[in-house]
Amino acid sequence: MAKRVTWIIDGGYMHASSPGRFDYLKLKQLLEGPGDGRFVESYFLDSKPPEPNEKQDAFIRWLKQASPSGPQFRVLHYPLKVQRIPCPACGKEHERPVQKGVDVGIATLLIKLAAQDKYDRVLLSSGDGDLMDAVSYVKDDLKKEVYVAGFERSVSSDLQSVANRCVWLNPHWDEFKKDA
Repeated sequence: MAKRVTWIIDGGYMHASSPGRFDYLKLKQLLEGPGDGRFVESYFLDSKPPEPNEKQDAFIRWLKQASPSGPQFRVLHYPLKVQRIPCPACGKEHERPVQKGVDVGIATLLIKLAAQDKYDRVLLSSGDGDLMDAVSYVKDDLKKEVYVAGFERSVSSDLQSVANRCVWLNPHWDEFKKDA
């Protein structure tokens, strides 16, 4: 019997960790493989700036579209917060946007979907060691397989240690990178 696989993506992680721009549709097709290996569900979690951004809105609409036009993700957004940081050299305060709520959203989704028996295996594209407890619970207590799909040197060793398997995307870069 084929495994029911769900893919959960931390959009901020994928953007920050990839060696360049890539195509989520090509990546999804690569990860699903040939034949009937389609994911049961795919989720994309990220922060959204408070100001409307036409380019980002178009990207989100594309993420939601079904194949062959788009990768058909369920998109969950969390507010992008502004953090004020004093410069250690001059003391002047600077603002920088930070992702907030995404890791909690991922942990909640991992556990909720596993408890509802929505998947047998989850493919998690994140590198954050803060997810270690949620991954351990899903794997050890709820008896689900947890694969981490990410870029080498960007997945915490804590997360690697609790995953059933790590799928490194770097060797497959040419297959899903965005054409110029």
